[in-house]
Amino acid sequence: MRRALIAVIVFFLSISGAVNAAESICFGTVSNGRLENGVKLPTKGKNFTAYSSLGVTLGRTYVHSKVAEIVLAAYSALENSATGKVFVYGETGWASGGRIRPHRTHKNGLSVDFFVPVVDATGHSVPLPTGVGNKFGYGIDFDENAKFEGYTIDFEAIAEHLYQLDIAAKARGAGIALVIFDPPYLPRLFATKRGEYLKSNINFMKGKAWIRHDQHYHVDYTVPCKPNEG
Repeated sequence: MRRALIAVIVFFLSISGAVNAAESICFGTVSNGRLENGVKLPTKGKNFTAYSSLGVTLGRTYVHSKVAEIVLAAYSALENSATGKVFVYGETGWASGGRIRPHRTHKNGLSVDFFVPVVDATGHSVPLPTGVGNKFGYGIDFDENAKFEGYTIDFEAIAEHLYQLDIAAKARGAGIALVIFDPPYLPRLFATKRGEYLKSNINFMKGKAWIRHDQHYHVDYTVPCKPNEG
């Protein structure tokens, strides 16, 4: 009896492992698509955290499995290249029934918002405050000097993060399709240590986006997707 019970447990564990290990399937585009078998990003790690516990609970942190690998590999690399820096990721999508139902540009699981890393008045890296009072961070507005209250955007940290994301993506047969970041801030981003690499290897939106991207940068990844059904 005991052996039979153990065999049943092992069988169901193997099924569970296979389901969890299933690769995501994306359809269509970031603005007109969907995702199956989405993967939930960890709520936090050694040098990063999600923007909102409520957002995590509601399922707004699911992505394509390949994108999850890229994001986590980049954070791991940042432990050495950007020691002491704190990173906060934002919205990815809405997971329901194995599919993503997000806002207008996160529809196939290949997009992630990252809040800008910041330093406080003493120069220490701290997480940008993302709460209900400021629309979970999306209501924050930085000025022309990249400042908001006592926080200043850390452009070196952003540049290093984008560099590591691109390296991680290419190592996995993927890439970065587009980065959306407030155009007036791009000269300061390109003036960083990784600036020349970013200009040569990553496509940044040059025009004005539908909303200002000053408190976060939006990243679309290149992963092969199936065409929309019908």
